[in-house]
Order: sequence, then structure tokens, then C-alpha cells
Amino acid sequence: MQNKILIVDDEPSIVKMLQMVLQKEGFTELYTAGSCAEALTQIAAHGADIIILDVMLPDGSGFDICAKLRAYGNPHILFVTARASDLDILTGFAMGGDDYITKPFNPLEIAARIKARLRRLQPAPASAAIPATNTSAYTYGRFQLNEAAGELLVDQQVVACPAQVFQLLLHFCKHPGIVFSKTQLYEAVWGMDGLGDDNTVMVHIRRIRERIERDPSMPTHLITVRGLGYKLVKEPPIQ
Repeated sequence: MQNKILIVDDEPSIVKMLQMVLQKEGFTELYTAGSCAEALTQIAAHGADIIILDVMLPDGSGFDICAKLRAYGNPHILFVTARASDLDILTGFAMGGDDYITKPFNPLEIAARIKARLRRLQPAPASAAIPATNTSAYTYGRFQLNEAAGELLVDQQVVACPAQVFQLLLHFCKHPGIVFSKTQLYEAVWGMDGLGDDNTVMVHIRRIRERIERDPSMPTHLITVRGLGYKLVKEPPIQ
């Protein structure tokens, strides 16, 4: 696999373990850094498709450099850290992370999550038919999601939407009115049955609501079905 992976961690044993496992899984372009400064130097020199990023680094926080790293081609950022509180996890997503795994961890889970992410980045086969009309646009009241263009429009304005937030919203748009549990949503978007956690899905639900709802704390489109999960409704319920 030619995808570039940058491992940022100041613990040599963890870096060595991740290198060994990822190489066995077929990844050959691996770069490492043990500090924030080294991480920025490495990504400037080589770029990266995936970044495995520790939070507690000797010269700063992975949270603090997340946005700077994302500026280099918008890589997928996976936080791997011993900081496991709900606040830390929410902070990681808020700072721009795409996924979050706490230490200790199974390195094969890291490889599985990376492979699932890369599968979603693969272009469609050349033989796949390209729709002649804009059948991949979904309109729900004040927002429209255009799958072909990769755009989210809210009140006719383009709204920035990270890849996995976009994919989760797209899944809802393709299945209006259907209730999905957190496990079903994780499997559909992240691609791994049983490897997800509630925080990942909940944070991405919140990030969708912040974009499409007039009041994210009182959603009318992406609603919670108590005890079951979430569903997207085409027309807001009558108050």
C-alpha cells in the first residue's frame, strides 16, 4: 500500500510496535516523529494520508498541532493516547480529530481502522456509470447534501464538512426515517463491526447538528429516538 502514514509518539516502544504491525499489514511508507516540531517537519517533507497522533508530546500537545497538520492535504487524524476521560475525547474531536483510541490498545485495531478509512477513499471503478442527472443530491428543508460534488449546503451556503461527518450525514440521507443504533452507524461509516464506541458516533452526530440544525440543542431533522438511536426526518415534526 502506497498510502503515507505518519506516526507521532515519543514512546519508542509504541512507535516500533506500530511500525512492525503496519508493515506486516502491507503499509510501506511509514514516517515517525517524537515531538510536535518533528511531526510538522515530517509532514512538510513527505505529506501524509493518515496520522497516528499522541496527545502528550515533549514539546506540546497533539491537540494543539492537529489543525496545523490537517493543513497539509487534510489527512485523516487518529488520536492514540492515554488520556481517556470524556472531556479529552470530546476535545480531540473538537480540535479536528477523526478518530480516538485510548492506550493501552491493540495495534491490529489501529490497522483495521486505517484500512476501513482508506477503503472509503478509493475512487469508484472506471466502469461505474456516472449519473447523467444530479440524482445524488438530497434535499431536507434548509440543507442539501450533494454526494457527487462532496458538498453540504445550508441555506444555500456551502458549509465545511469533514469527511466522516459528511459520510455519516450521507448515510442518513440515503435512509430517511430509519432508526439506526450507534453500533449500526459505526459499522456503516467506519466499517468495523464491534470496534466502535459511543463517543465517536455521538460526537459526529453533534457535529452534524451544528451544521444543519437551527438550534443544535433542539434538533428537528436529525433526531434522537430514545433507547433506539437516531433518524433523519425529511419534514420537521409539528410542534
